[in-house]
Amino acid sequence: MKIGVPKEIKNNENRVAMTPYGVADLVRLGHVVYIQSGAGSESGFADQDYVQVGGSILPGIEDVYAASDMIVKVKEPIEQEYSLVRPGQIVFTYFHFAADEKLTAAMKNSGAICIAYETVERADFSLPLLLPMSEVAGRAAVQAGARALERPYGGKGVLLGSLPGVKPGKVLVLGGGVVGTSAALTAGGMGADVTICDISIPRMRYLSEILPPNVKTLLSSEHNIRCELPHVDLVIGAVLIAGAKAPKLLTRSMLSLMEPGSVVVDVAIDQGGCFETSRPTSHSNPTYVVDGVLHYCVANIPGAFPRTSTLALTNATLPYVVLLAVKGWKQACREHVDLKKGLNIVEKQIVHLGVARAWNLPCVDVEAVLN
Repeated sequence: MKIGVPKEIKNNENRVAMTPYGVADLVRLGHVVYIQSGAGSESGFADQDYVQVGGSILPGIEDVYAASDMIVKVKEPIEQEYSLVRPGQIVFTYFHFAADEKLTAAMKNSGAICIAYETVERADFSLPLLLPMSEVAGRAAVQAGARALERPYGGKGVLLGSLPGVKPGKVLVLGGGVVGTSAALTAGGMGADVTICDISIPRMRYLSEILPPNVKTLLSSEHNIRCELPHVDLVIGAVLIAGAKAPKLLTRSMLSLMEPGSVVVDVAIDQGGCFETSRPTSHSNPTYVVDGVLHYCVANIPGAFPRTSTLALTNATLPYVVLLAVKGWKQACREHVDLKKGLNIVEKQIVHLGVARAWNLPCVDVEAVLN
């Protein structure tokens, strides 16, 4: 198979979808891998690193799309890439279709096979391709929130860690999944007073066992969140419903409960955001203010840490890329249920219920496209 790795062109997206060692594995199996010139530079991989392991460098993004049977990316194609996607071409990346109607329509019209990292799901309901970036995002969200709390950035001037005779900053984490757990561990490690909310009692029992003493658990409900907001400095939104829009846990009216200069970080912005007042921002312009509360809603938080993120992501995605390359998408999805769940759009048909429901579109049974 001919596999293409284009350079990411989303704002400040510095990751690349494949490391040289990933290319080496595919070439060893007899596949051809095209890498756009400069695709790996921000992650610390030069064109020569790919050439040395058998990869082929192409000059432009159009060349990579035109030459490849499968495109492997990090983030969803943006508007200038829509016309480059061909009928029957496999596109394997983070899509987050439920948050982007225009992207959904474009990929549906393209006739491509769209396999989304974020909906590949194992039998135990874990999301192996979302997990490594969720870990990065959870840790980085606390760092971003801590920076936004600094007075020069518009925050209330609170340090999350405690000092002798001074109480620590207070952090509220909404969601006890991978992002939320990583955020709570990071904030707790900084010495903050942390509360993490979830709707699952068994999950909270588990979190109570593994998290440090300065991290407390609380059942997630509107009442409990409202009671916490007047006392917190930083809120991390970390909820996820795989393949579907995130629920709105923080309404605009609830912002009035928070002190001016408080910060909210919406890690769920890729799925539409879990705060009513959230809108996507970028690393170059990461924050805005609503009713005195700073909002940080960068849609590709791990892109700020490209070396770490690229290595972690490739570790997770490469086995699936190999499966798709060796067996073809139909056989690979028939034999591997986790990969089958990654199918979102197949040759102009939506096959993922969450995506179909998000935009009130028909959904075709995935088994019908695999026969």
